Amino acid sequence: MDNNESQIENLFEAPPLLEQERMLEAILFSVSEPISKQQLEKRMPIGSDVSEALVAMKNRYSTRGVNLVRVGEGYALRTAPGLGFLMQKESVETRKLSRAAIETLAIIAYHQPVTRSEIEEIRGVSVSSGTIDILLELEWIKLGRRRQSPGRPVTFIVTQVFLDHFGMESSKDLPGIKELRDAGLLDNRPPPGSMTESNINDFIEDDDQEDMFE
Repeated sequence: MDNNESQIENLFEAPPLLEQERMLEAILFSVSEPISKQQLEKRMPIGSDVSEALVAMKNRYSTRGVNLVRVGEGYALRTAPGLGFLMQKESVETRKLSRAAIETLAIIAYHQPVTRSEIEEIRGVSVSSGTIDILLELEWIKLGRRRQSPGRPVTFIVTQVFLDHFGMESSKDLPGIKELRDAGLLDNRPPPGSMTESNINDFIEDDDQEDMFE
């Protein structure tokens, strides 16, 4: 093999794993939102093993102040658990969600994809357009597929922004009834017309859920 052939072959040789980690680190540091493995592969040199490099990078960052985490179908660098207090001075205070908005968000998260009429059936009261608008504005929910039923009503599902905000990889990480009660997020006696424990159990145990991200 002459020198020219050797140089051409080197052009298509994947960089060492450590160098691939450095490249992924640079990409993840520069993006503002979680980035998928497919998007990372498009930016990396030909022959790179992005999956292996991500695993190696995650292990290397596991004891650092910043961790590599998976958010939905994407990856991102996030402050390590337990160090969030260091960012308190830079955090933005947001307005508190109303009870109606919290209940609506919970129903969508646990029972997605769900239509507006189904939300109202579970809550026992109508859902105002303002409540849905607030959740859409926060980008915590989005429109899902239309139901193949009369009128083809639109459904709602939670977003990757919602998962990222609450530090979850997928909707499977949502807390159960006992965890919600222990955290004081579930009243022992919900007022008439609001979401009850039996309602929540119904939609937590519902296995007929579609993929949130399509």
